[in-house]
Amino acid sequence: MLKQLLQRPVIPVIVIENADDAEPLAEALLEGGMDVVEITFRTNAAAEAIERICKAFPEMLVGAGTVVTPELSQRAIDAGVSFGLAPGLNPETVTFFQKRDTLFIPGVMTPSEIEQGLALGCKLLKFFPASQAGGVGMLKALGGPYVSQGIQFCPTGGVNLENMNDYLSLPIVSNIGGSWLATQQQIADKQWGVITQQVKDVLTKVAQRSQM
Repeated sequence: MLKQLLQRPVIPVIVIENADDAEPLAEALLEGGMDVVEITFRTNAAAEAIERICKAFPEMLVGAGTVVTPELSQRAIDAGVSFGLAPGLNPETVTFFQKRDTLFIPGVMTPSEIEQGLALGCKLLKFFPASQAGGVGMLKALGGPYVSQGIQFCPTGGVNLENMNDYLSLPIVSNIGGSWLATQQQIADKQWGVITQQVKDVLTKVAQRSQM
């Protein structure tokens, strides 16, 4: 799963209020060319939305975000997630997912947290909140001491269409997470065509960077 996720440079970070929107959202992302999604546990609809997408679109990599309690960890696994994420690093949560052979991406923003993640065997770490934690400059600084350890980062928080390639240009960054790809309001308003176009715009920009 880690290898598959590293091949996807952009991960949509989704807050969904109504589980009935799960399937059309997934269709909109797939139509745009994106087969990965993170559904955050910020609403009561998250677990059902994850389960519905996993069943309807088995080709998608479906992650659970904001997994911050043991209960949410179990709900994520029960829903069938491919991977889990959290804004912080809780060793118990990491171990819970590892025991179930499911990738977990803990959040970090300091060297001490990075080293704790390394000690737990985590090679992909969520850098959160990216912009408030120093953004591209901070990740450049972290690259020096940790790039030799095979660490990769997924910065999330304040990442957008304008600055995403600044992050992706760093060798230590494997992918970025972004909520602008499908906002809470766009989902509530069922603007599926808008979401599909936003995904296409992002993937076009990623392709342009790789050609430079």
